[in-house]
Amino acid sequence: MKLPVIKSLVEFAHENDEDYIIEAVEVLEHLGQAKGLKDEELEVIGELISNMYGSLEVVKSVKAGESQKDALNGFMKRVMGSIGR
Repeated sequence: MKLPVIKSLVEFAHENDEDYIIEAVEVLEHLGQAKGLKDEELEVIGELISNMYGSLEVVKSVKAGESQKDALNGFMKRVMGSIGR
């Protein structure tokens, strides 16, 4: 996951609507099931989906009252904590 990408997506959701991100995830998930995709292409699609889901988690935290900075930092700490396990 890339923090700058997640931050950009959070700002996009704030300026527009998070439903656009949800719909984009659905498209990418469908695309990921296409026959003939190379492993590298699947990795890129997976990375995009991960960043989009991450941004939705941050948006949810911001809506619950956290500052965007705290929500981003908290999310990345949870991700890094789960990787270390």
